[in-house]
Amino acid sequence: RFLPERMVPFSFPLSKCALWDPVPMGDGIGSHIAYYRNPKLSMMEKTLRLAYRHAKQNEKKLFSCFLLGTLAVDEVGEGVTLTIDRFDPGREV
Repeated sequence: RFLPERMVPFSFPLSKCALWDPVPMGDGIGSHIAYYRNPKLSMMEKTLRLAYRHAKQNEKKLFSCFLLGTLAVDEVGEGVTLTIDRFDPGREV
């Protein structure tokens, strides 16, 4: 489902030299992973338990962390699977 109010434009970090002209050309289009494909999320239980334990032990209500995994398209090209298999609590600094 296309939700234009939730879409955010792509942005790139600032640099001293650019390899292309940054001026937009043409009409804007929306790109969403679930627009043409059937998404599926797979997460290892060990990773989920580690993230849950870290969240319970953290004194702050909000904290940053990373969930790392792989994104794969099936053979037919109809489905996308995101497999999350690692948890990284990140650093405070």
